[in-house]
Amino acid sequence: MAERARGSTASVPEKLTDNAAEKLTLERGYTTKDFTALRAYVQRIPPAVIARTYYDPDEDAHAATPGAMERHLTTMLDALVALALAHGSSALAEHLRASIRQHGRPLLTAVTFRMVADAAQLAAAPPHPDHPIGAWLRPRVARRLKGEGLATLGELVAFCNRRGGSWWRSIPRIGPGRARAIVSWLRKQQASLQLTIDADVDSVEEDGVPLVAAEVVEVVPAAKVTGNGLNGSDPGGVPARLTLAPLERLAVPHALSGAHGENRGTAFCYIQANHDLDAVRAYLNRFRDQPKTLRAYTKELERFLLWSVVLRGKALSDLRVDDCEAYKDFLKSPDPRFVGERFARHSPRWRPFASGELSSESQRYAVRALRTAFTWWVDVRYLAGNPWKGVNDPPVIKRARAMQIERALPAALWRKLRGELDARCLDKAAAQRRESKSGVQWRAVRAAILLMGDSGLRREEAASARREDLRPSSFGTPERPVWELTIVGKGQRERTVPVSAVTLAALRAHWADRGQDFDGATEEDEQSGPLLSPVVIPWTDASRRRHRTRQSGESGEGQPGNEAGYTADGLNRLISRMVTELVETMDGLSLDERVRLGQSNAHAFRHTFGTQSVADEVPVDVVQKVLGHASLQTTTLYVQAEKQRVVEEVARYYAGGAAHKPRR
Repeated sequence: MAERARGSTASVPEKLTDNAAEKLTLERGYTTKDFTALRAYVQRIPPAVIARTYYDPDEDAHAATPGAMERHLTTMLDALVALALAHGSSALAEHLRASIRQHGRPLLTAVTFRMVADAAQLAAAPPHPDHPIGAWLRPRVARRLKGEGLATLGELVAFCNRRGGSWWRSIPRIGPGRARAIVSWLRKQQASLQLTIDADVDSVEEDGVPLVAAEVVEVVPAAKVTGNGLNGSDPGGVPARLTLAPLERLAVPHALSGAHGENRGTAFCYIQANHDLDAVRAYLNRFRDQPKTLRAYTKELERFLLWSVVLRGKALSDLRVDDCEAYKDFLKSPDPRFVGERFARHSPRWRPFASGELSSESQRYAVRALRTAFTWWVDVRYLAGNPWKGVNDPPVIKRARAMQIERALPAALWRKLRGELDARCLDKAAAQRRESKSGVQWRAVRAAILLMGDSGLRREEAASARREDLRPSSFGTPERPVWELTIVGKGQRERTVPVSAVTLAALRAHWADRGQDFDGATEEDEQSGPLLSPVVIPWTDASRRRHRTRQSGESGEGQPGNEAGYTADGLNRLISRMVTELVETMDGLSLDERVRLGQSNAHAFRHTFGTQSVADEVPVDVVQKVLGHASLQTTTLYVQAEKQRVVEEVARYYAGGAAHKPRR
């Protein structure tokens, strides 16, 4: 990874005076990439191979042809020999002069080349933040980084520091090993670049947990944070960066721990809680079997706890109504030091808020979640009273259509999408090579989209659906076979949805890619498993831990051991990525259809089922049961959407008719 590029290509005479050599070092700088290419040339590697390996012909004119490449290397060799004669040892200089007298030019071995390179280090140019990435990294790596919009070394360092240890995940074919090599080289060049690579950019994992995650971080009030200037600010007036940490890594100073809080209950406490952190964790433990609820409440409580300690300078059990009112105001515009891009919770860059503007709905949700938590603490006698009872909910504008059902695909576009998915999944080349990564990804996407678009599943429900819960319906007929899938949906409500024959065929193809027989096994232990599961698994520690593999056969190909399905977010990312490719490459789409398809996400296919089924006159109460809506009023939104579509289409017809109406 230390290979780097060349400077100018001006020719250099074979013999230079000391002054000329010194001038050369100022005008021309070589990088290690040049030295590596020249070493290959000295070792008789053909110039064409050197050009392909170390340079990009589109950016380096001297790499366009083997002849140009050889002339460039010869010029560089002459320049380095001249520098070695001027700055090297007397023995090396005598050896070079003898070779020149005998052969007309210096013939170098690997050993003498290393000596020449060492003596010519005055010609080596240090990296600079403004240097292009292609000047220091190999062409293939540079092209992948440029695809992410990274043009210079300074931009690469900023990108790594902004994204942390997972900076490489969004860049195709930059795995953890190559990323570690890039960061290692950047660290060695910190002095030249005058830029610092943050400590957690390449944090090492041990048993799957980054070492930095093991550190407990004690937060302190902002008033005690000192910067370069007064009151925790630098001379430019920018507030000093606060030390913040998520709940699982959080430690609080004893004075702010709530161990002796003013609002602590005096009666026997039902929970074992010595301080506020214990009380928070006891409350969250109630939701250990409800991961989505647990994640949402954890976010609200850790935000409030950090605000209380860091900005308010009070323990949770010391807060009163005026403090709660202050936090309600804080939610309208969070402190910029609490806001940042999304990072892993073990990263020092993690921040409680991803946006500086919370919607009124989010503000109300936060207040209600905190009021509920405080009510529970009062009920278990940890707190004496609930200050949130004296705080009104933030006002919220009630929207007539909260669901974004406008993202549902029109019938014509839905048919085109299904046809395109079938065509890509049944491509002859992919059928002949089932191991094709592109083919298996398309078949997985088709199965997921049809499961949501034909059965109205949410993405979480599709991700958690299992084979043992899918069975032929007793109400089907040989002419009209229907299968049923039982799932546990929103609010932990179980429901059964029909699954179409087309979706079953897509699932069978997806299971074949996974090396499993969808219909063959009858024993539950062999038949069980997630309906949707990744076939192409990224080669990362986290992915390998989630999808543990066992070796089978002599080929050594890994097969899933305890197979894990997609996560809801993983399924959403897969669908979004493949839909984006369809928008860019699918034929036969109008501009409006491309925009409509580009705006869709995984949940849009559930809305598509709702709108299409209502349009085909499926009874609303049936649609409600399939979608799992608690209220029929929610389902009627699809009826309103269909009425709106009818009115719009007829209005368009009227407009067209009026334009062509003959005059009398």
